[in-house]
Amino acid sequence: MRLDASGKVTLDHIYTAPDPRTYFQVLRPLGYRVPQLAKPRFAELIEEYRETERVAVPHVLDIGCSYGINAALLKHDTTMDELYARYDGGGPATRAALLERDRDLARSRPPAHPLHFTGLDASTAALAYAREAGFLDAAVHADLEADDPTPAQRELLAGTDLVISTGCIGYITGRTLTRVVRAQDGRLPWMAHFVLRMFPFDPVEEALAELGYRTVRADGVFRQRRFASPQERRGVLDGMAAAGIDARGLEETGWLYAQLYLSRPQHG
Repeated sequence: MRLDASGKVTLDHIYTAPDPRTYFQVLRPLGYRVPQLAKPRFAELIEEYRETERVAVPHVLDIGCSYGINAALLKHDTTMDELYARYDGGGPATRAALLERDRDLARSRPPAHPLHFTGLDASTAALAYAREAGFLDAAVHADLEADDPTPAQRELLAGTDLVISTGCIGYITGRTLTRVVRAQDGRLPWMAHFVLRMFPFDPVEEALAELGYRTVRADGVFRQRRFASPQERRGVLDGMAAAGIDARGLEETGWLYAQLYLSRPQHG
């Protein structure tokens, strides 16, 4: 297994397949679960926003959305276990048949409360599937680390009420979030990011503070997935030790752990 600069195993191939089967079949043995753990936290935040800001249909932007996993969980009340079973290879054999089955799911489970989901990702294939399946209402294919959004992308990003993510921080930085916020023409959407402990959030927090945000870290930690190999475990633990991060009782036990950071406008 190839490791990236952070020490994590490179799993790029699971995000570029034409449908989610590879994604779920690779991650299932690793116990990947953070979207399920994030679901109630995101749902609570969305409802708080709906009530306090009096917005009937909150617009949620999921950064690093891949195949629309968070949208499927939050809009259509699925679970990770259900999705693992759904894409285990025992269902429809073709992408077209898989899509039709997922469209049926989306139609049969409308959101309990109206919700609009936009996905931002660098994978054309993952975004296309999530959009065609009906999990996402809109999709933005962009690398905002490298470039400003185009006028068309900016239009899709505009009007965002909440920004969420479950693992992309560390691969994206405050540069992407700053570009998302600047597409709002002065509005500051609420944010909730699940960030692996191995990645420092301080630079992101500082970038958001410059835009007018106050960030707090929620209590607790959240299991993301098991290490994929002894090499990955060593690479991550070595990196954490070099950064002065104590892995005892957490990553040392064989799991990657995340923390939740909540950012809101200073005046909010």
